[in-house]
Amino acid sequence: QVQLVESGGGLVQPGGSLTLSCTASDLLFRLYGMGWYRQAPGKQRELVAIITNSGITNYAASVKGRFTIPRDNAKKTLYLQMISLKPEDTAVYYCRIDTTPLKWGQGTQVTVSS
Repeated sequence: QVQLVESGGGLVQPGGSLTLSCTASDLLFRLYGMGWYRQAPGKQRELVAIITNSGITNYAASVKGRFTIPRDNAKKTLYLQMISLKPEDTAVYYCRIDTTPLKWGQGTQVTVSS
């Protein structure tokens, strides 16, 4: 069964940058769409960005122009590159791969605070 391992979260000051990684195991990674989602305290999980297996991307309006979602199929790794971070970006970030059933990573905390 596929496993997703996330890394890269942490504490960053407003205006700073951070890159999250999500590595998959035992999977034909390149065949599947993937995405990043986040959940802030007291809020529902929301879409941040998605990328199809052919590389088409889509972003939430709140992160467009600040976040990018590249993938490296050879490394079976999905990234979330975040710049110009804001306090409202504080959340637990989850990666997801569009297998059947869907598979989620364990989540990584991102805190944007001075």
